Amino acid sequence: MATKAATPWGDATIVEEVSVAQQVGERRFSSIVQLLEPAGGGERLVRFAYATGGTARRGPVTLRERDLKKLRGALAKKPALAQALGFGDGDA
Repeated sequence: MATKAATPWGDATIVEEVSVAQQVGERRFSSIVQLLEPAGGGERLVRFAYATGGTARRGPVTLRERDLKKLRGALAKKPALAQALGFGDGDA
């Protein structure tokens, strides 16, 4: 996982990240959710992206119901990100 990220609000540090592996036919990719801390401080950011070959890409992120179950399970191990997404005290 990279530790830095560029955003429209400036550079940020990746605090927590979850990745959900997905597959459609032969195509394999991952959806990524990241909790970001802006370099200059201020409000934290949550970024959704998808990755192919380990490289994050912009674009729409689509999750099936079964992928959302995987996401909830992964968020159980990342309490700050879960809380930023509104899952209470990190309870995914």
